Amino acid sequence: MALYDNKIFASTSNTSNGEVSSATRFYYHQTDSIVWAEYSGGSIVKGSLIAAVKENNCLEMRYHHINTDGEIMAGKCFSTPEVLSDGRLRMHEKWEWVTGDKSSGESVIEEVRD
Repeated sequence: MALYDNKIFASTSNTSNGEVSSATRFYYHQTDSIVWAEYSGGSIVKGSLIAAVKENNCLEMRYHHINTDGEIMAGKCFSTPEVLSDGRLRMHEKWEWVTGDKSSGESVIEEVRD
């Protein structure tokens, strides 16, 4: 089952060392156990991610983007899905930069239905 295919997500919270904001949109795709997405908005000009679906539909991913300062940023993330009462997905994310200061943080993104 392609749980993530054609889903759009927006950030609802992020730690201060993250670059994703409520203006960032993620466009997810899925084939079998491979998930990928493009994202942009806010301080992110263009980004992409690739993920493997793990146990309980969790995602192990790597991401990279170019921010509005022209920096190429990259990191790794582990996302745990929660199905909301209205059927939308909320992803609880624990991430870590592999560039820059190599700090870590936590964020939440939720499915957007236009």
